[in-house]
Order: sequence, then structure tokens, then C-alpha cells
Amino acid sequence: MKKYTIIAGVNGVGKSSFTGVLAELLNDLGRIIDTDSITAKLEGNKLLGGKEAVRAISSCIDKGISFTQETTLSGTRTIKTIKKAIEKDYYIRLYYIGVSSAEESIKRIKNRVEKGGHDISSEDVRRRYAKRFDDLAAVLPYCSEVHFYDNENGFVEKAEYRNGGLIIRSDGIPLWLEELRKSFERNGL
Repeated sequence: MKKYTIIAGVNGVGKSSFTGVLAELLNDLGRIIDTDSITAKLEGNKLLGGKEAVRAISSCIDKGISFTQETTLSGTRTIKTIKKAIEKDYYIRLYYIGVSSAEESIKRIKNRVEKGGHDISSEDVRRRYAKRFDDLAAVLPYCSEVHFYDNENGFVEKAEYRNGGLIIRSDGIPLWLEELRKSFERNGL
């Protein structure tokens, strides 16, 4: 079965680290398309890195190859990719990573930059954080499988989305997941 695996969440939540964890646990991630790594190889040119990632994704879909992508879900590119993959009979699997606040994401990005990683402006992080649940709600109907992980102190699965509903899997619901649950209720999800 061809799979399109999406590792999603706002900037700074640990998508790349989680992808590494999944790669050790699962053997069906296919080609891992990391836009940040591609951009770094292209001397930091974000435009060229993004275009190369889009080409790689299109190539996987055209060839029927399973692939994995990290994304903030902002913009329309991911939803277009999902629809194209569904037309080619892909199974869509989403792992969503959350943290407690935009400020937590900004703090993590600052730490990453201090270690030589890439930066994201605080205003972009705050904007994406504010609309993260709307972006998530747009892709949910297309996903075959959705898992929610908290990354306040390591990756812990907290919920899944199944049969049109959010199923909480453990005690100690993090604030962001409670906010998501309320957002879903307001929007009839």
C-alpha cells in the first residue's frame, strides 16, 4: 500500500526529531522529503529548497512511491498534495505534534538557531500558531489515520482522530489538546 505520511505542527515543535523517531519504528515511511535539509544543501535558498521539495513529492506520487513530508499545514500546498495523492490511491497518515504555546515554539527555535539550525521569524510562528487548528481541520477529512503527540517533555501520544471524532488516549490532557478539542466542538468536527 502506498502511503503519504505527514508530520505536522507549527514551527519548533520537533517535527524533524519525530520523523527520526518514526524512521526507527516504522519501515513504511518511504522517501523522507525534508525541505529544511534540501534548503540547507542549496546554501539556504528557501525558494529553491521549496521548489525542489515540491518536485520530489510530485515525483513520488507519479511513480507510486511512499513518502513522508514535514509541514506546518499553513498555505494550500499540503491540501493539494493530499488530493493528488488520494487520486493515486495513497493512504494518508498524519502525525500532529503540539506544544503549549507559540512562545514555547519560539524558545525552541531560538535554541535551534544557537546550535546552527535555521530560524523562523517570531511573527510567522505566532501567526501559524494562532491558525493551526483551522489548518489542521482543513486536512482531517482527507486523512485515513491521525495521531496527536504532545512534545512538552518528549513525544507522548495523547489522542487520535477516528470516525469523525477526537479520541483522547491518556490522562493529563495538555492545554493545546484541550484547545483543539474545544475548537473541534465549535466547528462541528
